[in-house]
Amino acid sequence: MKKRVLFVCTANSARSLMAEALLRDMAGDRFEVASAGTEPGQPHPLALEVLQEAGMSVAGLYSKPLSGVRQQDWDYVITLCEQAARECLPVASRAQRLAWDFPDPAASQRRATFARTLKELKERIRLFVRVHQKETHPKPADDDPVALFKAMGETLRLTALLLIRDQGGLCVCELTEALAESQPKVSRHLAVLRAAGLLETERRGQWIFYHLPPGLPGWVTRILEETARHHAALIEQPLTRLRGRADRPAGRCA
Repeated sequence: MKKRVLFVCTANSARSLMAEALLRDMAGDRFEVASAGTEPGQPHPLALEVLQEAGMSVAGLYSKPLSGVRQQDWDYVITLCEQAARECLPVASRAQRLAWDFPDPAASQRRATFARTLKELKERIRLFVRVHQKETHPKPADDDPVALFKAMGETLRLTALLLIRDQGGLCVCELTEALAESQPKVSRHLAVLRAAGLLETERRGQWIFYHLPPGLPGWVTRILEETARHHAALIEQPLTRLRGRADRPAGRCA
């Protein structure tokens, strides 16, 4: 069964339309895709132009109101700007929400800006497709130790792993608070860790929690244990911020 993905931005004239066309072009056999806007306008000519120049079909692309898709069932609701993230909360309460933040290329009215946005969206969507494929066909973490070390060899990702290990599982909003970083940035790094087989997800109600896989190879577990023992300062401040949350532990969210 195809997973259903909804992209949302303010006008549904550029970013979300380009994302819709990209995902349909990359993996239309695995995803059913649509887009909508909180304040829909009309498809921007430059958005359609750069899509066509990239060899993608623009047939069927048009700006739609969020109200038209609000009652439908979605597996993923992906917002592409802060306003959309604020205003689409009532949509598909059981869907997994991802917050991506891309500047609106329409503000510049320059073709080069639309082309750059298309390129950046393509990179993000390629990672999304790759992560989904990993979840569908899981690969043991020790199949590729080089990729595993690359995934861990970044400060934010290593800190997130140690926090999740220490707490037994965390959701995105807890990690955002603890790491003092934006949700799109944290989500992007979590996706890298998941793709490497270092994290798994579990749905609890409407929230998505990240935890270490139960079948994580022993040598990987020992690396994390030794790192936590000898470099406790890595998570000292994040733990302080996490414990200071007024809504822990009852009001946990993702």
